[in-house]
Amino acid sequence: MQKIISDIFAHISTLEVIGATDCVVEKLAFDSREVVAGTLFFALKGTQTDGHKFIEKAIEQGASAIVYQDVTQNQTYKHITYIRVADTAVALAHAAAEFYEHPSEKLKLVGVTGTNGKTTIATLLHKLFLAAGHKAGLISTVKNFINTKAYETKHTTPDVLTFNRLLSEMINEGCEYCFAEVSSHAVVQNRVEGLKFVGGIFTNLTHDHLDYHQTFAEYLKAKKLFFDKLPKNAFALTNIDDKNGRVMLQNTAASQHTYGLKNFADFKIKVLETHFDGMLSELNHKEVWTILTGDFNAYNIVAVYAAAELLGLDSEYILQIISSLQPVKGRFDILNKNGKTAIVDYAHTPDALKNVLSTIDKIREPEQNIITVAGAGGDRDKTKRPVMARTAAEWSNRLILTSDNPRTENPETILHDMESGLSEIQRQNTLKITNREDAIKTALMLAQRGDIVLIAGKGHEDYQEINGTRSHFDDKEIAEKYM
Repeated sequence: MQKIISDIFAHISTLEVIGATDCVVEKLAFDSREVVAGTLFFALKGTQTDGHKFIEKAIEQGASAIVYQDVTQNQTYKHITYIRVADTAVALAHAAAEFYEHPSEKLKLVGVTGTNGKTTIATLLHKLFLAAGHKAGLISTVKNFINTKAYETKHTTPDVLTFNRLLSEMINEGCEYCFAEVSSHAVVQNRVEGLKFVGGIFTNLTHDHLDYHQTFAEYLKAKKLFFDKLPKNAFALTNIDDKNGRVMLQNTAASQHTYGLKNFADFKIKVLETHFDGMLSELNHKEVWTILTGDFNAYNIVAVYAAAELLGLDSEYILQIISSLQPVKGRFDILNKNGKTAIVDYAHTPDALKNVLSTIDKIREPEQNIITVAGAGGDRDKTKRPVMARTAAEWSNRLILTSDNPRTENPETILHDMESGLSEIQRQNTLKITNREDAIKTALMLAQRGDIVLIAGKGHEDYQEINGTRSHFDDKEIAEKYM
């Protein structure tokens, strides 16, 4: 694509412009390694590094214009256009939207935010609309999709350049809808700035990401900001059973709708029967059988139903499709062999662990034991580690603490942090096995016929990151190997 600089910045506030603005740029970039001739480079001030340090490198690699916010920056190259703005991240967001010709305005973009359930809701909505005969895209933790074609993803919500490019490609492929996970990081880092959403869905808010947000109040504020920015013609759909559900609606201009399992709501679900292979529910007074099971999935199902209806689909038709939707990979993923059951799940927060384990506890027979394999990620929120271990121990007959993605941390330190949350009695029923494969193998060896092994934390991930190196590792593959 090609755009003239003055056109890109026609509606973006600038503090100072040095150089020509009638030149053409063929690419936008905020990573100097991706700069080629004719690139408009944005020097972002990130949490890990400052893009201003790489301005010279960007120029050396062919950047024709630089957007920056640091007032001490020297403009030493006379052939370069320099544009100073108050916030380069905000400027990049609006520049990306203009460069790709505002793709979010050409389809119906729905954002899903919250601690747990984002991936399942966004993915099921994508599957539902495809099944209903509509072309649709998906932006998620597991995979990005343009209709049925999958693309690898690195983050829950991509950077704003990638987001706009994906939406543009969706438009080119005829997509009418896009369902996207919106993380709290993405909101505060302006990764969804400049995008037009026709709907927002709030799932829940529990203990997570305090390493980044520092306090729960800031975490809440980040989620709420997404709803505060929804336009008047959008819908805001919130989980009324979550104590922060109402908070999301306080300042939104969007039309307000609620869903729930316990309290009065616009869209209400009641679980009638729960089994490992599915559940029977009553959704707005109509019975529906789904392959997905458990109260936590009941919330996901009613949110999907509500969003689909708000987007204009017929309610009876929605129920027909919902009854055939398959679970998302790595979410309550069940394996049965030799009389044993293994469940692979992405649960990596205390609340998610409790949701999965309480569901298993509700379904199992009294003689069936629950053995849980759980860890916690390195270089992430340390305060949730002891809480996760305590939650797992409370709902399990045996607990094995193991590595998740240690990243650059010492795995033993992570396990020690988790173990600190256990009582003396709980420690007697707990093993610490640092090697994740050995931990899964041990759990399956300890399991007797009829027992249930929960392998929590990594779900869909097919890698393990240790000392900055990613190696292939798939919980489901390992479980199948030792079952």
